[in-house]
Amino acid sequence: MTKRKKNKIINFIKKYYLYFMMYAVFGWLYEVFLEVVIYKWGFTNRGVLFGPYCPVYGVGALSFIFILGKCLKNKTIKQKILLVPLIFLGCMTIATLIELVTSYICEWTMGYWPWQTYVDYEYNFQGRIALSPSIRFGLGGVLFLYILQPIFEKIIGKVKPKTLNKIVYIVATIFILDIIWLIIKLFV
Repeated sequence: MTKRKKNKIINFIKKYYLYFMMYAVFGWLYEVFLEVVIYKWGFTNRGVLFGPYCPVYGVGALSFIFILGKCLKNKTIKQKILLVPLIFLGCMTIATLIELVTSYICEWTMGYWPWQTYVDYEYNFQGRIALSPSIRFGLGGVLFLYILQPIFEKIIGKVKPKTLNKIVYIVATIFILDIIWLIIKLFV
């Protein structure tokens, strides 16, 4: 592999890692907003980690980008509008599957899944997933792909490579330390 190709791959990874983290933070903010403002339950850290991020939202957003984002590339505004129902259903399905798998992983590793159970929702599966949140995830996915991702791409595109490197290293270091802290809490 040439040095140029290797650098291109590394820059791609850095850029998408930052997208992952931005969406993880947005997911955490969304969860806290629901908890504090909508449901009025009071504040709790909505993530499994210490920091203000929910990695499952980062995974979901990257899945939307990699699986559905190509559907929107090089399309006219009219074509993009016509694709909204398909993108909505795709995001809804992807996010629901991620939430289901994540619930099993969290239950296996921590003994529980860190979001409310959906047993009180009319259409649910084992209290792990439900139609109402799945619809919200579909709407959120459309918002991510049509509005937020183009904004994030412009912001990241304007950052100088050296600055991007510093940001990635700082954010990655904090995130890795947070994961280590979780592992210590779980197993020590």
